[in-house]
Amino acid sequence: MKEHVPVMVNEVLAALMPWEEVKIAVDATLGLGGHTGSILSNCKGAHVIGFDQDPFARKIAQDNLSQYSGRFEIEADNFRHIEKLKDRPGWRGASAVLFDLGISNMQITESERGFSFQEEGPLDMRMDAAEGTNSELTAKEILDSWSIKELTEVFRKYGEEQYAYQIAKGIVRNREAGESIVTTGDLVELIRKILPAPVQRKMGGHPARKIFQALRIAVNDEMNALEEALDGSLKILAPGGKIIAISYHSLEDRIVKTRFRKWQEEGLGRARPRKAITPSETEIENNHKSRSAKLRIFESERKIIRKGDKDDAIHRMPT
Repeated sequence: MKEHVPVMVNEVLAALMPWEEVKIAVDATLGLGGHTGSILSNCKGAHVIGFDQDPFARKIAQDNLSQYSGRFEIEADNFRHIEKLKDRPGWRGASAVLFDLGISNMQITESERGFSFQEEGPLDMRMDAAEGTNSELTAKEILDSWSIKELTEVFRKYGEEQYAYQIAKGIVRNREAGESIVTTGDLVELIRKILPAPVQRKMGGHPARKIFQALRIAVNDEMNALEEALDGSLKILAPGGKIIAISYHSLEDRIVKTRFRKWQEEGLGRARPRKAITPSETEIENNHKSRSAKLRIFESERKIIRKGDKDDAIHRMPT
């Protein structure tokens, strides 16, 4: 069993209480199965449907969850297609939908995936590199063909990089000079050349970190996929069901917070609590990945308006 420590698992389990009422749970970001294993262990009557487009993660999750055979199933798909569950015969809604956003340590440490600015590898960054999948664009194709304007926009929007223009300009000028960026190491080296040493010292982190994040998000269309997945998750939720989302950077958290607020204003349910939950100091000490995590919970209304109902106090679930 490949070791995996899920983030904020105690807070997730607390949000699912009472556990005996959890019947169908959807793990929209299955990964290696850490959260799903905890749900199956504690919610004895639960069946979990896990989504993951990464074939490597799916294989490990299958092995890690083998003791719960018959109580879980894995959908080899991007979570943006989560709405398809409502087309299943007899579908009555999920008790909970969980999102653990971001990238896993496994993906970062496998250099051949191209996600890490600390490991030498090809500039790929696709979650699923198989032909005919959602991810056909690679990070290298972006760096080889996009204009200064396009690169600047991506670095600013998805990386929140202060020096987006300077880095974009340097990448294009390097390309025009006939130089090629082939590996992750080539990109890191170029960024170090573009940014003056005093600037790098003030950045408070690796100078390529935000650029790698921006490229990964662009390659996998992560922000649009998240918006579609959140909207879809509300449509597959049972009355009184919960959507639990853990995010790791402001872009993801902003989307989640905005969606939850919009749904609450529309009378579809309520964010509980109003503010994000953060990990304990003990967890941050024991699991470094959790340091930037924010958990938000949305609970849907327990009653649904049917055609012909006239009670305005009962809110309509989305269709």
